[in-house]
Amino acid sequence: MISHSGIGDLSTSLALSHHGNGHISRIGSGPTEEFARPTFASGAVLWRQVNGGELEIAVVHRPRYDDWSLPKGKVDPGENLPGTAIREIKEETGFDATLGWLLGYVHYPVSSRTKVVYYWTAEVTSGEFIKNDEVDELRWVSVETAHELLSYDVDSQVVKAAEGVLALGCDRRVLYIRHAKAHDRKGWAGDDNLRPLTKKGRRQSEMLVSAVEGYRPTVLSSALPERCVHTGEPVSQDLGLELTVDVNLGDEGWSEDSAKAMDAFRAATTAPVSAVVAQGAVIPGVLSRICAASDIEVEDMRVKKSSIWVLHFKGEKLLGLDYLASPLPVK
Repeated sequence: MISHSGIGDLSTSLALSHHGNGHISRIGSGPTEEFARPTFASGAVLWRQVNGGELEIAVVHRPRYDDWSLPKGKVDPGENLPGTAIREIKEETGFDATLGWLLGYVHYPVSSRTKVVYYWTAEVTSGEFIKNDEVDELRWVSVETAHELLSYDVDSQVVKAAEGVLALGCDRRVLYIRHAKAHDRKGWAGDDNLRPLTKKGRRQSEMLVSAVEGYRPTVLSSALPERCVHTGEPVSQDLGLELTVDVNLGDEGWSEDSAKAMDAFRAATTAPVSAVVAQGAVIPGVLSRICAASDIEVEDMRVKKSSIWVLHFKGEKLLGLDYLASPLPVK
């Protein structure tokens, strides 16, 4: 055994999922139920390209433990996991970054608890390193040097996983969001398109801001029902994005003309990173067709209220998907 984070012994596991030709990774709606007394954290393989495409990884030195590791940190009260990742990157390194692939999680015992760290890839966009209380040195190194420098084998495994997905060359991402929880259809006598969000639904829509912010979407669209529009409004307001509404992005458009609905989805998702808020029938329908076209099989196409499917494309080819079941804080 080796010591990790200066506390206890390390017995690690990196959970990554691959199905067929595509990368598929997930965060379930109840991660606290999957581990014994968990303490959650988020981190990233922070990367950039230099010299016309050479990949470099950021490795940080923590004076408290005198080790070299990847940027990561514990979830603060009221945070979701993507929000923690982007905050910790900024606090530990000084860099702004864009989240990419969800790599999976590492878990290991720390005293009587289980430390669970979810990792993303994150591309640097701006900023500079400033020495701080947690990190006194940051080095940009090649992947090979990162493997040599990192103090823990499990961090090296995370970098290896990142190297694999980054080599796929993703050039476009789509955040496909199911609307938040709305009032029950059976108790609503009016126009179904006007059925509003519940109190929980409004909370979900507010937390979506921090769940999607790190991906840096520049285009935001929504299906027609108000429960979709109201789900997207906090993201629109907080990130300064115009919210475009199209009936063909919703269940109604899908049931009337699925080909037209596919065209609407493609038209709404041409930007490098875009977000679409839709409904429970159209999302699995669109995903199934996109996955089939790229020979990717998703065994469990869940679409929970306020969930996010992150689709990674190279051109028109789908490379893989990540599923974030809930934007609500991790308890």
